[in-house]
Amino acid sequence: MPPRRRRQATSPKSLNEAARLADRLQQAGYTKRDIARIINRDPSLVSQFYTKNKGAAFVPALREVLTAIEAGGITDLPELTAIAARHISRRTTASGTRARVRGKAVLITPTGTGTGRVGAQAIASGSTRLRPLIAEAARQGLRLAFTVRLAKTGYVHPSGSRTDSPGIRRDVVQRADHSEERSYGSAQTGGFDATDFARRVDAASGDVTAAVHQWLVETGRIHPDAHILHLEVRTWRPR
Repeated sequence: MPPRRRRQATSPKSLNEAARLADRLQQAGYTKRDIARIINRDPSLVSQFYTKNKGAAFVPALREVLTAIEAGGITDLPELTAIAARHISRRTTASGTRARVRGKAVLITPTGTGTGRVGAQAIASGSTRLRPLIAEAARQGLRLAFTVRLAKTGYVHPSGSRTDSPGIRRDVVQRADHSEERSYGSAQTGGFDATDFARRVDAASGDVTAAVHQWLVETGRIHPDAHILHLEVRTWRPR
């Protein structure tokens, strides 16, 4: 059997402009997931800058973000997201009208596994795209967990506190913008009843951000004036 050929690394000269700008952002300390949050898109799209030559529509926004970082010293992701948003325009059809954006259907596997993530812009409008996921999880009687990112000062308990997230691996993710990601609920600890969270979302008029924020405040985990920067919801079927 002939030896397998090693995949050749992509030459910087062969990268498109979006990928080159993404490389510079990564050299500045940002991950592909951070870049995706800045342009308010799925992380898989950033990977496609490299593999499928995509990203031309985001070049102006990425250039402005790099200028803000390198010349303006701005590092806060929400600020960078706001800067990028001013330079991202919707695609147009051949007739010049705005192209329709394909929405993601709620996808929950037969095992009950489902995931939904939102960044700064979606959070500001209530993270409504997560509502169908939570509603479907409640309909199927699934369990639920979530991860939030806040400024470090927004949390009541220090990093790694067992009071904050008992039974969960406590090596929180710390970001360069002085924020932290912390997870609440897991398959190992049993997570939360999706039905209960669906009721909370309904009580908040469909505002998922507000429902999660209220739960964190009620349980003494964050300060009332804390702002959620990133939210991820995960579901699974209880055994």
